[in-house]
Amino acid sequence: MVGIGPRRRPSRKGSMTDIPKNLLDQIKEFEDVFTVDRQKLKEVVAHFIKELEKGLSVEGGNIPMNVTWVFGFPNGDEQGTFLALDMGGTNLRVCEIELTEERGEFDITQSKYRIPEELKTGTAEELWEYIADCLQQFIEYHHENEELSNLPLGFTFSYPATQEYIDHGVLQRWTKGFDIEGVEGKDVVPPFEEVLRKRGLPIKTTALINDTTGTLIASAYTDSDMKIGCIFGTGVNAAYMEDAGSIPKIAHLNLPPDTPIAINCEYGAFDNEHVVLPRTKYDIVIDRDSPRPGQQAFEKMTAGLYLGEIYRLALLDVIETKPGLICEKQDVSKLRKPYSLDASFLSAIEEDPFENLQETQELFERVLNLKLVKSELEMCRRLAELIGTRAARLSACGVAAICTKKNIERCHVGADGSVFTKYPHFKARGAQALREILDWPDNEKDKVVIMPAEDGSGVGAALIAALTLKRVKEGNVAGIRDKNSMLKLI
Repeated sequence: MVGIGPRRRPSRKGSMTDIPKNLLDQIKEFEDVFTVDRQKLKEVVAHFIKELEKGLSVEGGNIPMNVTWVFGFPNGDEQGTFLALDMGGTNLRVCEIELTEERGEFDITQSKYRIPEELKTGTAEELWEYIADCLQQFIEYHHENEELSNLPLGFTFSYPATQEYIDHGVLQRWTKGFDIEGVEGKDVVPPFEEVLRKRGLPIKTTALINDTTGTLIASAYTDSDMKIGCIFGTGVNAAYMEDAGSIPKIAHLNLPPDTPIAINCEYGAFDNEHVVLPRTKYDIVIDRDSPRPGQQAFEKMTAGLYLGEIYRLALLDVIETKPGLICEKQDVSKLRKPYSLDASFLSAIEEDPFENLQETQELFERVLNLKLVKSELEMCRRLAELIGTRAARLSACGVAAICTKKNIERCHVGADGSVFTKYPHFKARGAQALREILDWPDNEKDKVVIMPAEDGSGVGAALIAALTLKRVKEGNVAGIRDKNSMLKLI
């Protein structure tokens, strides 16, 4: 995705005066379906809170509210050297992180590898072998001719997993375009560790975590005001600390009720029943044609993986149902290819600094081979703004729901992901939505501030591995399966 330059431009509504009425009507149509007002935001949040509660109950619900077995925040005194593996939707990253004697300080060495597209629909064995390849390359490069043993690994596995133990996890369902048979419903750690064992790699999975949980812990390591970790990227999610006494589904463990446990919400699945989210016909098509229809409803309206596709479907709809309105007598075959546009396409449009939208014009010509006149460009620009704004405003609902449920009036929220870090105005639009939902007076500063997170999938994974070993050393082995293997790492 393209980065954000320093340029900013005000709303360009003043330039709508020379647009033909039929295009203005189309813009109004888009505004009607994509605008989410304050009342709707509040409706979404009210339902969101109920669904969060349901996920913590014995019965469960669409939002899994996965218990992570991460007990409390780091205190800043954690030390040691840890491997971290981050398996995201696009890249695989291997890190070595040294938590130093300086409180809250760390050193990091890392390498990034692209996940081949064919692996996403290949076999489980191919996936684990590829990951092991990357780990082996990293160790051989950075520790040539060194004798290594018992390297603790924090594995960031950014997919919904049920965890009865912190060092194991059963994949609930694939997301982010993955669809590998024979993995869902099974523990992902044993086959992964078997591949490592065959290669003689001295690595032990100490903690299997989600990137959102890692973001929460890493951000809290350097900022005590952090209460929530979020991902706004290829997918959407949040994590926060819940009291054990508020989690009915683990009541049988008889933990002290005030024990803090990190919850990985996995709320991309919010409103799979389509009770409250303001879906458009384009959202319905995306869900219908996805590998998992009926799942990840919230994610499909807000995540980076889908923003370009929403845009493409809306544009194609205008071209096909209103002949001559835009792109008259032009070849639109490139626009017909599903997922040919990604969020960076919208980002580039919103960043165009020129009054005549010259960069947008060049973008359409280069990517789609379409020549657009000024009034058509204005409509395309407005559509990008509407889709980007809707994503930001709906994304804020998850944060607002957690704050309301936990009675958090003031806090920092650590956010990571390409949409948050690179999409123009996303942060400001989300902040404005929070103001509207939580009814802050106009003269007050933001009470809940979403800010760039520390490296959750790297530093967070290392920290959680460190916290896990610290617990084992203290004799607290709740939620740890391979206790004897852990003892060897201490």
